[in-house]
Amino acid sequence: MPSIDRAGLFAPRPLIYTLVVLVAVLAGLTYQVRSRTIFACKADGYNADQYIAYCNASGYADYEHGAFWFDLEPAAKDFAKKADVVFLGNSRMQVAFSAEATGNWFSAIPTRYYLLGFSYGENVVMTEELLRRLQPRAKVYVINVDDFFERIETAPMKTILHEADARDRYETKRRWQHIHERICTKLSALCRSDYVIFRSRETGAYTKKTDRDQITPVSDDWAVDQNLVKSSTSIAKGFLAKLAVPRECVILTMVPTVGTRIGNVTAIAEALGVPLMTPEISQGLLTFDGSHLDKASAERWSQAFFQMANSKIRSCL
Repeated sequence: MPSIDRAGLFAPRPLIYTLVVLVAVLAGLTYQVRSRTIFACKADGYNADQYIAYCNASGYADYEHGAFWFDLEPAAKDFAKKADVVFLGNSRMQVAFSAEATGNWFSAIPTRYYLLGFSYGENVVMTEELLRRLQPRAKVYVINVDDFFERIETAPMKTILHEADARDRYETKRRWQHIHERICTKLSALCRSDYVIFRSRETGAYTKKTDRDQITPVSDDWAVDQNLVKSSTSIAKGFLAKLAVPRECVILTMVPTVGTRIGNVTAIAEALGVPLMTPEISQGLLTFDGSHLDKASAERWSQAFFQMANSKIRSCL
């Protein structure tokens, strides 16, 4: 067979060749947009109250840290400032108390609450400064001790504290949410369905959208790391001293997870002289991803928490 000259093959058809190249380029760009930007996530959680706190795409990821730090969601900060009961902690706290049981309990009083926790295992590094800026009117603080009394800069805080263009990047993320909402609510097929968290401006509660299926039962770890307890207790004393509420109106808890470090948390609470209010639900609690309680477990656990903390919260209010 005679060899076929490649240039000769496409010479009479330059338009087709150009179109093939353009299609390939567009396909590559589309893949990048749908996998690495906010378009990796669906837009079905937007409403007047909710915005995206996190989208699991390498080019978007965290928004909630910058939203609060740079005051990009002023309504959310205003609600947090005016809440009577403020919850602090990480995403495990956020997921556990983002339950109907929480809303129902506070509606029955009635009083205002706010879930002021953050993803990435956030701790006092961000929260201490955020509370200083907010000057909340809270009469009660509920703190999930889980890694909270640490001074480790999480990934978002490293960006915020040390990168000069951090504010611009978070403002760009905020603007993209408006574009994302308009496009993906009308042309949903253009957007993927990766893990995404929507957050309420009014209560801080999470609404998560995920297809993850790594159901794992919660468990306890009663080992005590004395060095960690000593360090956390020291940080906790300084943090609690700055809260403008009596010590008896600070409630410590521990949301269960896989390998719940209940031994350390119990020792920290004892060293602080603050009761640890953690309901003992003997069986049936599950995580949906090996870390956060699934919906049914969050409902059961949060309902049990409010039964335990009912009189304490009411007396402080």
